[in-house]
Amino acid sequence: MISNAKLYGLVLSGGKSTRMGEDKGLITYHNLPQREHLYHLLSEVCYQTFLSIRKDQESEISNSFKTILDQDEFRGPYNGLLSAHKAHPEAAWLVLACDLPLMDKRALEELIAARNSDKIASAFADAEDPLPEPLCAIWEPEALKQSVEYLKAGNGSCPRKFLINSDVNLVFPKQKEVLLNANSRAEYEEALLKIAL
Repeated sequence: MISNAKLYGLVLSGGKSTRMGEDKGLITYHNLPQREHLYHLLSEVCYQTFLSIRKDQESEISNSFKTILDQDEFRGPYNGLLSAHKAHPEAAWLVLACDLPLMDKRALEELIAARNSDKIASAFADAEDPLPEPLCAIWEPEALKQSVEYLKAGNGSCPRKFLINSDVNLVFPKQKEVLLNANSRAEYEEALLKIAL
């Protein structure tokens, strides 16, 4: 299953951000809305980059960004991921959730350098709790093809569960802080403190 697929970047920014209480993609950590910051980071390391968005977000996105509309065929993060796969089935996708305020170019380059296209995906993980981070990972085309079958078979809609049960290349970032998820106000404050250091 060796994949020579070109690497496309995808910022998942179509979620409802209910725990945060505001759109996580619009929060500014680095002088730009987070979804735009991640888009620019991915653009530096990927062949093409896209924002994954809901239909009702279309009017607020500048034409300078390439977008992929959620097709609403699947639930949760798989909605954006598989909408992207449907639009470009030949691509491998470096996927980032927009709640990763400490992600940087160096970490993305680490992940890309460690990519093993013989595996279904290459995912960042915390060495102390080595579970794949599905929304900070490179998904090979075969992984997304198998994900469609996995979901149709009624296995639930959790991409992490899919990766746990697949042949995945785990990559441990040199700076594990890049994996900090900011999903709540407390995590947002923690991220701001770390960025200020």
